[in-house]
Parts: sequence; C-alpha cells; structure tokens
Amino acid sequence: MTETLDELGPVDWIVVEFPGPDFGKGQIAPFLEDLVQRDLVRVLDMVFLRKTEDGTLETAEISDLDPSELGEVRTAEADLAMVLSEQDVMDLAETIAPGHSAAVLVWENLWAAPFGTAVRKAGGQLVASGRIPTQAVIAAFQADAEAEQTTEGA
Repeated sequence: MTETLDELGPVDWIVVEFPGPDFGKGQIAPFLEDLVQRDLVRVLDMVFLRKTEDGTLETAEISDLDPSELGEVRTAEADLAMVLSEQDVMDLAETIAPGHSAAVLVWENLWAAPFGTAVRKAGGQLVASGRIPTQAVIAAFQADAEAEQTTEGA
C-alpha cells in the first residue's frame, strides 16, 4: 500500500449478480479498468462466485478464471489487499440465485481520499454514511416527471 493509512479514501463493496455462469462475459471489466487507470478507485479485493442450479457454491479468485471471462480486470490482481474473510464471502454468497454467477468487489474511492484526509486532520470523523440505490433515484425522477406532466395537463 503506497499511501499511509491516514490517506485512505472511503471503502465500498458490491455484489453484482449475472445470469448464468460467466460473470457478464467480460463486458464489465473494461469499465472497471478505466476507473482504476484514471486513479478514481483502487480495487482492494475481488472474489468470483458461481452457484449451481442445486445451490452448490464455487468460489474463484482472479487467477483461477479464464481471461475471456474477465477481460483486462486481471491486471488488478497484484494490488489486491484481500480484505474479505471467508465468512464474509459465505454470507454474501447467500444473495446469489442458483444458476447465477457474481463478482464481489471491494474498492477504495481514491477520488475522495484528499477530502477524507482533510476531515481527519481537522479533527472530524465520519458518523453516518449511506447509499441510495440507483433504482430509487430513477423512480424519484420518474415520479417527479409524471407529477409535472399531471400539473401541466391540468
């Protein structure tokens, strides 16, 4: 880790599920690689999960998978910090439907690190955080647009 811990940005995680066993056919990897190359995020951990139709779980690391399944995301492997425990992975695997695959991604938000450092140096600390699901934001915009149309049409 090249930065000191004081310079660490916020860390997030997601589980992205795909129908079938192929992790999205490598279509997502170029976008993740772009974020990494632009120093917006740093991948800290990445685990790939497959759940068979009978519910059997298979786990894989980047090096276990064929490049055609991941595209250029393999270049992140050397920098992984492996922050997820085996129990974390097992708990997250519960969210995956049988017959599907998923990628678990943990990343540092490099773009926010300078702000976080400034907050800590000023004596501040994070006391609450959250995320609004994209679907909820889209629904709110759609509801606002429908309300405007109703108001304009009246």
